Amino acid sequence: MNSVPHRFVLSTVLTAALSAALSFSGGVQAQDRYPSRPIEIIVPTPPGGGTDLVFRQLADLVEPILGQKVVVVNKPGGGGVLGMAAMTSARPDGYTLAGVVNSPLTMVPHMQPAPYGPNDYVAISLADSSPGVMCAKADFPAKDAKELIEHLKKNSGKYTYGNDGVGGNIHLAFERVFLKVGVKLRPVPFGGAGETLKNFLGGHIDFFGGSVTTILPYIKDGTAKCLLVMGTERLSSLPNSMSLGDIGLADQATLVWHGLVGPKAMPRDRVALLEKAFMQAARSEKFRKDMEPRGLKIEGSSSADFRKLIDSEYKAMGEVMTQLGLAQKK
Repeated sequence: MNSVPHRFVLSTVLTAALSAALSFSGGVQAQDRYPSRPIEIIVPTPPGGGTDLVFRQLADLVEPILGQKVVVVNKPGGGGVLGMAAMTSARPDGYTLAGVVNSPLTMVPHMQPAPYGPNDYVAISLADSSPGVMCAKADFPAKDAKELIEHLKKNSGKYTYGNDGVGGNIHLAFERVFLKVGVKLRPVPFGGAGETLKNFLGGHIDFFGGSVTTILPYIKDGTAKCLLVMGTERLSSLPNSMSLGDIGLADQATLVWHGLVGPKAMPRDRVALLEKAFMQAARSEKFRKDMEPRGLKIEGSSSADFRKLIDSEYKAMGEVMTQLGLAQKK
């Protein structure tokens, strides 16, 4: 029996080793490819609301960009704390994210215990924003924001305004401005903009505080007039209504916004990939056409710009809540 040449044996061993190494390398590459399975976006509000609508739309638009299924899961409760807590405690692998309105990030944690803080999540991208509006009946004795403030200063504590609840976005956005200019109104909390509108039209409150889409039909028919837009710029739907920028208070603007965040230890390359994909989805013509008629301004921001907004607003809301006596003792 002839023996197998030594060189042949060595060549076979090396070939097998190289093949195994290449196979292992390919397996690692396939395993590391992101995303390689569906991504879950936790929305900490009930189905059917504005935040839910925004992120279901974005999920549909971003799927072909990422080449992977994106699923929205609603986890309401605790003013958004429950859903945010589920996201911050998830594995930081980029497969569990949260799509949120600003309240659970910058407002609620000042007022009640939350198992997370600003450093427990990473900002990915801001999708959209919209200012609240302050509207009065058509016969109110002020024609613009400047006259409104002067009138309120002369009638401190006389008027009431409806809002979205104690510590809610509209409540804090309005009080932030009122504290700055030295006027006092009596806030009346309601379950939402629809309920606020009903009480405003019924004459139970003097001012409507809420989104422009809710009040717009009554502005068009002359029932109401919006005297102040709580953003830095005028709205295209309300070109004659002054903004905070018009009266030198742009730095006091507080918007309602929707943004995407993830667990704090997510790999940077995955954050960057998601940032680019969601910016593209938010800036798409489809998203714009669906959201702008609802009074939303399309943002599609970078991760860095979104982070600056969160940190700035978190600090400002803490100061407002402290002045109002709403901040929890730490």
